[in-house]
Amino acid sequence: MDQPSPIQAGLSGHCPACGEGAMFDGLLKLAPRCDVCGADFESADVGDGASVFVLFIVGFLAVVLYLLIEVAFRPPWWGHMLIQLPFIPVASIVFLRPIKGLLFALQYRHDAQEARLDD
Repeated sequence: MDQPSPIQAGLSGHCPACGEGAMFDGLLKLAPRCDVCGADFESADVGDGASVFVLFIVGFLAVVLYLLIEVAFRPPWWGHMLIQLPFIPVASIVFLRPIKGLLFALQYRHDAQEARLDD
């Protein structure tokens, strides 16, 4: 059986081994194993990598949005707050799941492990 593309599987939240099962158990929690092929997801750990990427992406988008609104409409400071306060958490949640899935699928595909010292 051919393995699916880790990019496609990760962004869609499907198993990186078979491409059919669910990668997530809930919104952001990785499932312990694939419910279709039984691939073990316990050994992989994405850590905070996805959060860092989301921080940079959403931060950049928030600044661009701020500048566009400032140039076009020149709202008062609270007008920016009305737009930015919902935008930042919603955009963070929208981007976090696919990026976490992508990092996990790439880690799974390349069998990435923590660094270990040889005894």
